[in-house]
Amino acid sequence: MAQHDLNFSRRVDRLDRKHNAMSRGHDIVQRPDGLLVAAPIRRRRSWPARLLILIVVLFVVFKALLFVSVGGVTYEERVARLQAGTPVEAMGAWLMQVDPVTRVLAAQISDLMR
Repeated sequence: MAQHDLNFSRRVDRLDRKHNAMSRGHDIVQRPDGLLVAAPIRRRRSWPARLLILIVVLFVVFKALLFVSVGGVTYEERVARLQAGTPVEAMGAWLMQVDPVTRVLAAQISDLMR
């Protein structure tokens, strides 16, 4: 008898979760066997973490490529010139300053280019 109560409780919990999900919106979909069922609409976050990480990684790679192509001394001179500019340019200089990750990545890129 206890096993039947446990199975019943699990089914009720599953139905409660589905009901809560359906209350936020649902769509009618057709399963492969032809049966039409209501399925909850899944909401996506506006800025997924993967996209944000990808943007940061691409920005660091861009900085490393720029550092290699222009040269270290010239790159740092240009960043210093930006630092002395308007507040927007100073913010850009802060973003473009050479960090340890950029230096390591630039060294690897320059080794690959030789």
